[in-house]
Amino acid sequence: MSYAIVGFGKIGQALATAFARNGIEVSVATTRAPESFAPDADAIGRTIIPKKLADAVKADIIFLAVRFESHPDVAKALSTWQGKTIVDVTNAYGVPPEKLGGQASSKAVAQAFTGGRLVKGFNHLAAAVLGQDPAVHGGRRVVFLASDDDAAAAEIGALAEKLGFAPIKLGGLSEGGQLVQARGNSWGQLIFKDLVRFD
Repeated sequence: MSYAIVGFGKIGQALATAFARNGIEVSVATTRAPESFAPDADAIGRTIIPKKLADAVKADIIFLAVRFESHPDVAKALSTWQGKTIVDVTNAYGVPPEKLGGQASSKAVAQAFTGGRLVKGFNHLAAAVLGQDPAVHGGRRVVFLASDDDAAAAEIGALAEKLGFAPIKLGGLSEGGQLVQARGNSWGQLIFKDLVRFD
């Protein structure tokens, strides 16, 4: 299984830190040349591999950690996303609901990534929290996942466990997924909730 993070701002770097902490190789890419962010990748760890966008999206699982408005540009990197799982880490805060046709922002992202399986996840924590060790006082930091594809949600849930998090599945994008999505100028009820699960 291969992994990539598209977007290397604060959230992308926090995700990369989680992979590095567990010694898991992950490609990182932006629309810029890899050389421009290679020093930041090197500073996180040797398992963080800067790549061109066209090469990074060859991965099996791709974390979309760009501004919501930029997701259509990333979607153009491949003609079909068949066989790939996209983890939507974007937040559409400030985007008018009518611009999304009244649907959840992740539904709009799913439509852009033709053929891909979409899971909303890892987006409810601020970057500074997401980048921390998820082991907290004998428990594990929670990440919420929502998807209309149960198999994809299970796949990302297993990866979250591997990264040390405690995944909680919220159901479909239009139901539980709304709890972790911005709508216009308001946040979903679970956004920024830093929860720890004790098994």
